[in-house]
Amino acid sequence: MSKIYEMRVYRCIPGRLPNLLKRFATVTLDLWKRHGIRQAGFFTTAVGESNMELTYFLEWDSMAERETKWTAFMADPEWIAKRAESEKDGMIVANIVNQFLVPTAFSSVK
Repeated sequence: MSKIYEMRVYRCIPGRLPNLLKRFATVTLDLWKRHGIRQAGFFTTAVGESNMELTYFLEWDSMAERETKWTAFMADPEWIAKRAESEKDGMIVANIVNQFLVPTAFSSVK
């Protein structure tokens, strides 16, 4: 069975992308490791509709795995506290769009 990839696009409030990148690098990734969440790549937008975006992919074995691990991460008291701390000077993310993608038979990513 193919993996499921979740694509998440965070559109930041102008000027706040560095804050989001710092939060991922110094807080989020360590918490994800603890919760068993696997990232499959992070990207900023060089050319496109907005250069205030961070796009990343998460790899899941199933939607059930995603639901269990993501719910636990979002409820983690350390995440809640550190997210609040990172937003003490104001919100960072204006909106988030996510999609769940399944690789095709001919995809180099399985």
